[in-house]
Amino acid sequence: MNCWRLGSSLVESPGRASPTHRLPWRAELLSSAVVKLFLTFALTVAIVATTARAADPKPMPEKSSSDTQRLTFGGGCFWCLEAVFQRLKGVKTVASGYSGGTVSNPSYEQVCDGDTGHAEVVQIEFDPKQIAFDKLLEVFWAAHDPTTLNRQGHDTGTQYRSVIFYENDAQKAAAEKSKLHAQADFKDPIVTEIVPFKIFYKAEQHHQNYYNQNAGLNPYCSVVIRPKLQKLLQKGLIKE
Repeated sequence: MNCWRLGSSLVESPGRASPTHRLPWRAELLSSAVVKLFLTFALTVAIVATTARAADPKPMPEKSSSDTQRLTFGGGCFWCLEAVFQRLKGVKTVASGYSGGTVSNPSYEQVCDGDTGHAEVVQIEFDPKQIAFDKLLEVFWAAHDPTTLNRQGHDTGTQYRSVIFYENDAQKAAAEKSKLHAQADFKDPIVTEIVPFKIFYKAEQHHQNYYNQNAGLNPYCSVVIRPKLQKLLQKGLIKE
């Protein structure tokens, strides 16, 4: 397991202690009645928050609208891919989530442990009249390293594997053709899986639209995601 992304609900790395939070006032200055009221309120909030988080992951609708198509793929951290595909004209929605595993309604912590079989993925709904399926695949190959097995940078584990989940024969054929074409850009063999799509579980709400909401708050955004976006901007593959 290697879940070192700061600001997420799970941060673990060798030698890194969990942060602690101290109250801005001394409890002994409060009356016992106020302390009891505060503790009761805090416990209620914690229970509600825990219940909400557990209910967050859920299967997405089986089909996109008649005017759009859908594509699901993984290439490392879903925060990264989400930020990339949000910057493409013709992409209507981008959702971070989990696919390809054996556990229903997995949580981020479960997926991060690497025991559910899921990959961190993004599910994209796009208008084929505005952006071609092949263009999305072109950006996909450029947005991550498809030659590293179960790894993207410091993010390691099967949950970070490179994978394309196709929904029909046309998508499968296009993905396989695109993979062969992309190989010319890489010295090492591409290890990206091309497998049938089964189900997608949307990740917890705090993982959605992550970069746009946390660019200045989480160092992972500035150290990992921002350079990736800048590279793609320079290549003209995305627009800010």
